Amino acid sequence: MSTTEEDRKSKTKPQITIREMDIDDFAAVYHLGERLFTASEVPNLYRTWDEYEVMNLFQYDREFCLVAEFDDKIVGFALGTTIEKPRSAWKYGHMVWLGVSPEFQQSGVGARLFNHIKDLMTKSGVRILMVDTEADNLGALNFFRKVGFRKPEEHIYLSLNLSAQKKNGHTKKIQG
Repeated sequence: MSTTEEDRKSKTKPQITIREMDIDDFAAVYHLGERLFTASEVPNLYRTWDEYEVMNLFQYDREFCLVAEFDDKIVGFALGTTIEKPRSAWKYGHMVWLGVSPEFQQSGVGARLFNHIKDLMTKSGVRILMVDTEADNLGALNFFRKVGFRKPEEHIYLSLNLSAQKKNGHTKKIQG
């Protein structure tokens, strides 16, 4: 095998370690998420990528906060939580954030993170795992289909950018 072939193959399957996130990973995870989940790239996020969101998941659901590491550098993360409803025997899992550094996308890092968090949630008693993404995020939709999600449930939510309305002087009162 030539060096070029070896280089190509090693790039498609980098030596990645998946592990539980620790406090020292917080800055790297946060800054990677800042690069991936920008308002210009994903303007309709109903959750906000900020340090409070990351810290809250880390503080209360640490076992579902994972990082992917390559050469001592964080190249991906999965942050999740579980939901238990009163008077329900079902426990739900929600993978809230999954992010992979652009240079490691399409290399299996996202699938490894997903499979690891799925296994953790299964062991904790989760019966249904949920994820969400925008309808036009074809990359995410294809990824989630590949890892086993079927039959996307339609869910419509509406958004109103109040700061844009205020800036343009368009404040309309609804009578009723």
